[in-house]
Amino acid sequence: MIIGYARTSTLDQTAGLEAQERDLQAAGCERIFVEQVSSVDMVALAKLAEALEFVRQGDTLVVTKLDRLARSVAHLMEILTKLETKGASLRILGMGIDTATPTGKLMLTILGGVAEFERAIMLERQREGIAKAKAEGKYKGRKPTARAQADQVQRLKAEGLKASEIAEKLGMGRASVYRILADAPEHRH
Repeated sequence: MIIGYARTSTLDQTAGLEAQERDLQAAGCERIFVEQVSSVDMVALAKLAEALEFVRQGDTLVVTKLDRLARSVAHLMEILTKLETKGASLRILGMGIDTATPTGKLMLTILGGVAEFERAIMLERQREGIAKAKAEGKYKGRKPTARAQADQVQRLKAEGLKASEIAEKLGMGRASVYRILADAPEHRH
């Protein structure tokens, strides 16, 4: 059986998701697992886990592009191991790679390594750019949003609200509420 997997990073990328589904159907996918997950929440790839569970011996999991499947080379290798253990293969349409062949498996491993290397270089350049901008006084960073609401946190606490209620009401994390309350002048010794 040919099984497809499609994913977009945010809820507003429906056109991209529809294009993936169209390409997967054209590739002969009989069943397609679809999910929209933010890049921050890549850990929670429920439909990918479901697709990997569904795959049986002789099946092929198909994705349109490598970045729709794995978040790192380690994750990619984990997926490949699961597929191999089940006697299934992986096909990436945009790269013309099929792990049912030894060459396809080799190419995927090499390309995954190159992608991870490029990402590491990009992050290093980003850090260098930020350090340079800071040194020149041009980089201020993000304004601490939770701390800007310190007065509201203190007022709501004085009204008798619990930390979790304050966090929900102001749209911040409980840890931020606790931090603000701990920094309050009356809590300092």
